[in-house]
Amino acid sequence: MEAFGKEKGKIPGVLIFGGTTESLAVLDCLQGFDLDVTLSVATEYGRECAGKRKGVKIISGRMGREEILLYIREHSVDLVIDATHPFALEITENIRWACERIPVEYIRCLRDEIRLQDEMRGQDCTDAQTELQVVYVASVSEAAAYLSSTKGNILITTGSKELSKFCEIPDYRTRCYARVLSVPESVKSGAECGFIGRNLIAMHPPYSKEMNIAVIHYADAAFFVTKETGEAGGMREKMQACSETGTTLVVIRRPGEAGSSVRELRMELDQRFQKYKQTV
Repeated sequence: MEAFGKEKGKIPGVLIFGGTTESLAVLDCLQGFDLDVTLSVATEYGRECAGKRKGVKIISGRMGREEILLYIREHSVDLVIDATHPFALEITENIRWACERIPVEYIRCLRDEIRLQDEMRGQDCTDAQTELQVVYVASVSEAAAYLSSTKGNILITTGSKELSKFCEIPDYRTRCYARVLSVPESVKSGAECGFIGRNLIAMHPPYSKEMNIAVIHYADAAFFVTKETGEAGGMREKMQACSETGTTLVVIRRPGEAGSSVRELRMELDQRFQKYKQTV
């Protein structure tokens, strides 16, 4: 990575898109330098997760591609780091579009993956209740199509935005239980899709293995639907809960992307901004 900022006669401006665990880890790294850092989050929930951070401007609200482009120009941003959720495809596309138009340097920060085979290796699989049953699908629509041909209750943990696609499952109002964030927007979306009463579970993450097991029992779930969220998204705890309860884990594959891991990016940023490092 090429150093910059000094030749422009100003402190380098860094814009991070996130609200994810990855974005906060990158933010922690950058707070050790004298930089003009802004964190953009989509919701007030994302702002709450970020907390108050000295020397960091936090803005909330979803931005379209033109708004992103305008913000980068008006604030003379030198580097854009996209640490948004791995399934937030639209915002990633908009960020890339804006960065290419200006142009300004863009870096994609990727969430670490968990290999199910490695995670479960070494467990005693002689007991049927400890054997993890996994079904992989490419999309939410494919998950709904697969589940339409099954029997048994379904616990859905894919978020509120695409819940409507699960409404195509026969008897979804009784078979399906949706776990969503405990914020008004998510609860409203779930209710509008027909998930009401005991079939709508509003909770605040992170979720431990024990909590996942409790919700599985509450829903009497034969299937646990999740996106491939990685370590930061609680994937390990979901796998462990399904393994211990004999629940089939339905995993929506993560879109393929190129980018840097948090560890790689932190090392690169540390090298790039050495001359701006704060001294005690």
